Amino acid sequence: MVRAMSPLRNAKIVATLGPASSSPERIAALVEAGVNVFRLNFSHGSHADHARNYDTIREVEAKIGRPIGILGDLQGPKLRVGTFEDGKVQLEKGNTFRLDLSEKPGDATRAPLPHPEIFSAIEPGTDLLLDDGNIRLRVEKCGEDFAETQVVIGGPLSNHKGVNVPNAVLNLSAMTDKDRKDLAFGLELGIDWVALSFVQRADDVAEALNIVKGRAGVLAKLEKPAAIDELYEIVDMADAIMVARGDLGVEAQAEDVPILQKRIIRACRYAGKPVIVATQMLDSMVHSPTPTRAEASDVATAVYDGADAVMLSAETAVGDYPVEAVNMMDRIIHRVERDALYRPLIDAQRREPQPTAEDAITAAARETAHTISATAIVTFTATGSTTLRAARERPEVPILSLTTELKTARRLALAWGVCPVLTGKVERMVHVAAEANKAVIEQGVAAPGDVVVVTAGMPFGTPGATNLLRILPVE
Repeated sequence: MVRAMSPLRNAKIVATLGPASSSPERIAALVEAGVNVFRLNFSHGSHADHARNYDTIREVEAKIGRPIGILGDLQGPKLRVGTFEDGKVQLEKGNTFRLDLSEKPGDATRAPLPHPEIFSAIEPGTDLLLDDGNIRLRVEKCGEDFAETQVVIGGPLSNHKGVNVPNAVLNLSAMTDKDRKDLAFGLELGIDWVALSFVQRADDVAEALNIVKGRAGVLAKLEKPAAIDELYEIVDMADAIMVARGDLGVEAQAEDVPILQKRIIRACRYAGKPVIVATQMLDSMVHSPTPTRAEASDVATAVYDGADAVMLSAETAVGDYPVEAVNMMDRIIHRVERDALYRPLIDAQRREPQPTAEDAITAAARETAHTISATAIVTFTATGSTTLRAARERPEVPILSLTTELKTARRLALAWGVCPVLTGKVERMVHVAAEANKAVIEQGVAAPGDVVVVTAGMPFGTPGATNLLRILPVE
């Protein structure tokens, strides 16, 4: 059995690797500080860089004996203007500005926009956001290869700045050729999760699932308002969700982002799908050893809402204080989960179990654990579905997830309240009791004389067949 430390907190921490955090010593320090899942950002770095980081994570994992998840984040399509004769221009409010497919360098009156899919999706009245929303253009006239716009918000515009189309669904796949190569490379490495950028519709997730074929969990990044129109379909199809507030904050109104965040978390909790809240959570810690009070409150809000994980991006990838940022996030989570208001808020958002035998058993396990003051819930799982059902219930006690599959254990490192443990093969009921008893003792979540609640599926190893509940005295 690979040792896995008891989860001292429910919400997990995802940290992005980069130049500030890619040494073996720094990765080990980040794990010690509390990282559960590492993010490999394929928008930056080479395949060799990511392979080296992957190997280092696995070496650290072997030393500490705790499953660590690895998330490969695909870049997705990048829509950008072309170049300008002088490298940049100044757009003035009220002026007209043309975008077209011509490759001729731009000036203060026009710019190349080499994306025909944008022209086919827009109409008069559509707003275009340039340079992360710093510039806003409103379409007045358009055709298959051009758009005449008025500058609503002006400013400097330079070569290859990004373009966002917030109120249109583009006829564009969520995966580019680069993404497909990165995905093939990541799957060959053995990543546990793949994050899909630029998701506009449920079909984008279906395309990725068809390629991945179960070799990793598919996590849909919700960063476009158009995706919210198919929120429940996307949540139902994906294995997990990320609230990608960076791009979402560009395309949606700032005041709408907190509301969308809560809607997404609620939808994921209802479906029993892990959800990560990401972007700018402790952004000031890129260059400061302490966060702002507002940032601490932001992390706390996600924890109070019951998010499975919170994520650090630039803070750990390129920041001056990567380990301190993880430590701070760990401290905030611990403090929130000790607060007297935490449990009432978590319980208030709990939904009724879905009308299946498996969910009925899992809901009963939560109630049983509460009634008899059990110290833990132990789930036996092959694919992780039994454990995710238990996490959906947000019980008051730790969830020990026992699995024979290392891949499953690593994937479950993302899930709320779950301590994944690699265990021996279970074929009979006597093995269930023995393995559960051994695990809770080794992980320090129970002692002789305590009681735990066990769920499993029979026949053993049958995916999704949770049909057994047992109260187990610890010996």
